[in-house]
Amino acid sequence: MLSYQHAYHAGNAADLHKHALLAWMLDYMTAKPKPLSYLETHAGRGLYALDSAEARRTGEAAQGVLRAEADGLLSQDHPLAGALAETRALHGPAAYPGSPLIARHFLRPEDNAHLAELHPAEFAALESLGPFAHLHHRDGFEMANALCPPEPRRGLLLIDPSYEVKRDYETVPGAIAKIARKWNVGVIALWYPLLEDARHEKMLTSLMQDFPDALRSEVGFRPARKGHGMSGSGMFVINPPYGLADEAARLGEMFRAMR
Repeated sequence: MLSYQHAYHAGNAADLHKHALLAWMLDYMTAKPKPLSYLETHAGRGLYALDSAEARRTGEAAQGVLRAEADGLLSQDHPLAGALAETRALHGPAAYPGSPLIARHFLRPEDNAHLAELHPAEFAALESLGPFAHLHHRDGFEMANALCPPEPRRGLLLIDPSYEVKRDYETVPGAIAKIARKWNVGVIALWYPLLEDARHEKMLTSLMQDFPDALRSEVGFRPARKGHGMSGSGMFVINPPYGLADEAARLGEMFRAMR
């Protein structure tokens, strides 16, 4: 099933949480003079317009990144703010970077990036952004299994499924365990939604059993609209970089101020 379109949700509260942590990790990891590999299993189109018909239809960005900026909660020296500024300078004031463009903001010529996207239209849009990474029109977990351990071995893998298929909650722990066995030094970051029916909890229980030293960052927020089942955002990070727990705590405070 390939019906999910992130254009309706770009810049929402979940993106703010996920992308703030991603930007912080990449900023930290690229500060060291050692090359790294960056991989994504579900890259999406890479660039979104917050004034598009899709974004205006849901209005979710107004309760996410736009709210954080308007209220001064996302500081100008935060790594995500730098990626936002660069994207807007290049693509206009309503532009919003997906994780591929956030990564492009931080990655250096010596770094190696691989992005997978299965949806044909999303992949075509990603291709149109130019040759800044190796692009794979294939299943992201297949790509990760084929490439891991990557070269350089130091690096980060972002796993950001749409979870439009409920079976994802059952298959993700095993898929991550397989990748981690091959790449035991890699930073592996999984995003997941916090849902009112708590279907994510069994997945997290399994992950915590396999990776008890991982970082689990969760923030709550008001549902985007009446009847919307997502009331928070989570990131599960295996081999978290030093200081990430402090950053997660700061983001928790920011989200509490936004409620």
